[in-house]
Amino acid sequence: MPGPLTGLRIIEMAGIGPGPFCGMMLADHGAEVIRIDRPGARPEPVLGRNRRSVVINVKTPEGVDTIRKLAASADGFFEGLRPGVMERLGLGPDVLIGDNPKLVYGRMTGWGQYGPYANSAGHDINYIALSGALHAYGRRGEKPTPPINMVGDFGGGGMMLAFGMVSALLHAAKTGEGQVIDAAMTDGSAVLMGMIWGMRGSGMWPGERGTNLLDTGAHFYDTYETSDGKYVSIGSIEPKFYAELRRLAGLENDADFDAQMNPASWPPLKQKLTALFMTRTRDEWDTLMAQTDVCFAPVLSMEEAPSHPHNVTRETFVDVGGMMNPAPAPRYSVTQVQTPEAPPATGSSTRDVLAEAGLSDAEIDALYERKAVG
Repeated sequence: MPGPLTGLRIIEMAGIGPGPFCGMMLADHGAEVIRIDRPGARPEPVLGRNRRSVVINVKTPEGVDTIRKLAASADGFFEGLRPGVMERLGLGPDVLIGDNPKLVYGRMTGWGQYGPYANSAGHDINYIALSGALHAYGRRGEKPTPPINMVGDFGGGGMMLAFGMVSALLHAAKTGEGQVIDAAMTDGSAVLMGMIWGMRGSGMWPGERGTNLLDTGAHFYDTYETSDGKYVSIGSIEPKFYAELRRLAGLENDADFDAQMNPASWPPLKQKLTALFMTRTRDEWDTLMAQTDVCFAPVLSMEEAPSHPHNVTRETFVDVGGMMNPAPAPRYSVTQVQTPEAPPATGSSTRDVLAEAGLSDAEIDALYERKAVG
C-alpha cells in the first residue's frame, strides 16, 4: 500500500536546510509535495528528493496570484522565511487560510515568529546556544562543540515542523479547521533536551559539561581510539551491560572498576580503558564485542556505514541517481514509504501542476510570457 500520508498535497516554499528536510520527511511518507522554486534555483541534493518543482516569480502579481491558487486546493503549506516576509508578499497565513479555511500553514524559523530575537539573522549554532542545548555538548574543560547542525536545523527544526504539520493535518481532517504552526528551532532544540532537564531537576546531572553520565564524563559511555587510529563506542550503563564489558575486556578482577557509578572514579578508569582499547584494532574489538550486551558499536565513517552488514540488511542507505541517500524512516508494517527519487529539475512540473490547478493552456502561456512562472 502507498505511504501513510498519501492523498495529502503540500506546497513548499523552497528554502535551505530545515525546510527542505521537512518536505523530504513528508514526501518520503507519501505526501505529494510541490516545491515552489525561484527562477534559477537549484534543489538541495538528498533533501530535495521526491518532489515536483514549479518555478514561480513571487516578485510579480501574477506569480503571487498563482501561488494563492495552488494553496487554495492544498492541504498544507509551509515556508522558512523571516517573520513578516510572506505577509509583505501577500501570502501570509491570513490570506491563504482565508482562501482555504482547512489549510495548515507551517512556519519554520530559528527564533520563532515573535520575541526579541525574532527578526535577527541566525544559524543552528546560535539557536541551540540560546536554548541551553549547546552548553551541554563537549568534553570536560573544553569549549562547547556544535553537533554539526543536527539539533537545531533538523531535529529541533525540520523534524519538529513535520510533526507539527501532521498533527495539524489530523486536526483539520477532524474539524475542517486550518491553523498556523510556529516552529522555532530554539523551542525545538529545548524540547530535545527534555530528558536532560529531567535528570538535572532530579540531581542526576549535577556537573559541568563533560562530567556527567551521557556527555563523555563516564568511562563506560564514551568513544575510544584503537591501535589503527579508528574508534569504538561503548555505552555500558546498566550493571549487567557493564559486567559484560568487564568480562570481555578482561577487567573482572580489577577492583577499581567496581565503583561504576562513583563520578570520582571515572577519570582514572577512563585512562585505563583508553590504554586498553589501544591494544587492539577497531575490527579486533568489533570481533570480540559486536552483537553482545556490552552496548558496543564501531564508529563508522560515512564511507563505511552504507556497507555495514546491519545497514545492508535493513537497507538503511539507498543509491538515488548515483548519490548515496539515507533511506526513508521509520518503517511501517502495512503502508510503505516512498522509494526515493532524485530531486527534479527546477521547474520541470510547472505546466503540469498549473494545469491540475485548473489553469487553461492560454492562461499558462500568458504567465510564461510575463515571466511570472518558468
